[in-house]
This record gives sequence, C-alpha cells and structure tokens, in this order.
Amino acid sequence: MNSTLRRTVVVTTAVSIALGLAACGKAGTTASSSSSASAASGGAQAIGLLLPENTTTRYEQFDKPLFEAKVKALAPNVEVKYANAGGSPQTQAQQVQTMINAGVKVLVVDAQDSAQIKSSVMAAKAKGIKVVAYDRLAQGPVDAYVSFDNEKVGELQGQGLLDAMGAKATPSAKVVEIDGDSADPNAADFKAGFTKAVQGKVNIAYDASGLWKPDVAAQKATAAFNQLGAANVAGVYSANDGMAAGIVTSMKTAGVKAPIGGQDAQLDAVQRIIAGTQAYTVYKAYKPEAEAAATLAVDLLNGTGVSSVATATKTSGSGDQVPSDLLTPVLVTKANVESTVVADNLYTAAQICTSDFAAACTAAGVK
Repeated sequence: MNSTLRRTVVVTTAVSIALGLAACGKAGTTASSSSSASAASGGAQAIGLLLPENTTTRYEQFDKPLFEAKVKALAPNVEVKYANAGGSPQTQAQQVQTMINAGVKVLVVDAQDSAQIKSSVMAAKAKGIKVVAYDRLAQGPVDAYVSFDNEKVGELQGQGLLDAMGAKATPSAKVVEIDGDSADPNAADFKAGFTKAVQGKVNIAYDASGLWKPDVAAQKATAAFNQLGAANVAGVYSANDGMAAGIVTSMKTAGVKAPIGGQDAQLDAVQRIIAGTQAYTVYKAYKPEAEAAATLAVDLLNGTGVSSVATATKTSGSGDQVPSDLLTPVLVTKANVESTVVADNLYTAAQICTSDFAAACTAAGVK
C-alpha cells in the first residue's frame, strides 16, 4: 500500500459484517439501541450516534456498524444509542432532544444542516454532554471533529475530471457542475477544491445544486444538457456518487458522451468505473473515520481529552475553533480499483464483479 493510503486502516471482518447490516427503513424512522450491556454499577453509560440520511448507502452500511464495533471494543459496557434523520434537519433536532432525555454522556452527530444543528448542540452542551462532529462540521460549541480533508477531496475530483477529459480539457470546454447541498459545509469545501483544480482550464458553463439527491441532480443535469446542447458538454462534475447515479441516467437519455466523476466510493460507482460510465470517485475510508469518532467519544466519556486523535484545528461556520482529525482521501479510477477499495477489503472482487460487470472486471484486471 502506497504512502497516500497510510492513514487508511485495512478494513477487516467488521466490514463484511457491515455489508449485511444495511438498513432499509423509512426515512427519519431509524432508531435503535445497539447494546443492552450495563455497567457493573450505576447503570449503563451511553453514547449517542446521529447520522444525517439513508439515501447515501455509506451511513447504514458502514459508518454505523463500524462505529458501534469500535465502541464495543474500547468500552464493552457502554451503550450506543442510534438514530438516522432521514434527510430532515427537524427530525435530527428532535433526535438530539431524545438523546438528551435518554441521558447520553457523549453525542456524535453528522449534521444534516450544519447551521440549524447549532441550537441543538448548545442544548446538549447545557446538559453537560460532550459533542463530536462527525464527517460534517456542525456549528456551535463542538468538542471535537473527525472527517477528511474535504477541500482536498474537491481537488482530487477536479484533477480526476481533467485527467479523464484529456486533450478536451481546454479553457473553452463546457463543464456541467452539480454541487451538494449548501446546508452541508463539506459541499462548500468540495466546490472550493474542485474550483481550485479546474479554474482557467475548463469553462464551468452550468452550475447548480443537486442537494445530495439523485433525482434532483438528474433534473438539474437534464436542464443543463438542454441549455448547452448535449454535443457541447465536455465534462460533468457530480459532488458525490449518489448524485452521479442519477446524472449518468440523464446523460444516457440526452446522448451526452463526456466523463463524469463523484466521491464516496459507493459500490455502484465502482461498478460504473469498471464499466466505463463513470471516470473516477474519491475514496474516503470509512473504517478509520468511524473508529476515530468512536475513540474520541470514548475518550470524552472517560474524561481523557481528544489531543491524542484530534491533532489539527478547523474553524466552524459559527467561528468556533474545533480540535480536528482530518484524514487523507484517495482518487480511484479503473486503473487502481484493485489496489484501493479491493485491497482494503471495502468490497470484494466478487461484490464488484457481478455477472453484468464480469467481462469489464476481467479487462480491468479486477479479480
């Protein structure tokens, strides 16, 4: 494994277990207590985990079970209480209050809306609850934050698109840009990094938000193709793989022949990369991120602080200086699927190379 992957811990059996735990409940209704263990005295201590939505496959399939497994390994008698906001900031605010009422000592929250969550963070802190921002930097008095270098993610996306465009990447080449939800601060970081990478090298001829929703992204892309003309589109930027799935369908319908990329390394995106309908993704290893969050949560529960994990600092939208752990993302193309997501056991070759993709996998050397 090369140096760019040195922060990526090899995913072990926990991911295989995680793949079988994908949730399919209704949006906003997922809530569970993942451990009934009690402390030897005084009842169970509890950590709350709040994730933002269940449209993106990663949260239920990876983040939740990996976080729970690490907490169990570090503190077997600590209970993890879990809920998913299903894409609703209002639901997430209610879930925070439920966690406060349930007596959690630490709250790990991936904010559906980083600004709206501020009042909930303040309410938790007023009750003496420690708060860890997960993946997205929530506003308010957060104790620690773990994510990836999200501007770097955007830079990798931009470089991936330029590489895929090749000689067609010229200052006049028209690119369609579909960004994430502005309520998510990561979306702004991705956009900033992407802009930094491509500015002056291509023409961003259409720019809109897909709100992290595949159907919205597909609608915006269709509008772009109608406005610009399918033959005039030289490249497409999608802020994540979920939206890319919708956009790829729009591209096929409109007859757009141009490279598109995303990020998150979703299984369907890796399959599209193998098949040649998506040019790249950005791999943000879920295991080290989830395990870092679990470690921070247990450290805060035990009163040992966060300095052993959160060695950087990030300023939130509310101006708070937050101790942070920022992990390193990796660009994935057809050329390195085998040495990244397969080598890390994120997915097995068998999971990628189903019957529809078997021939493409053989051609790409994925086995």
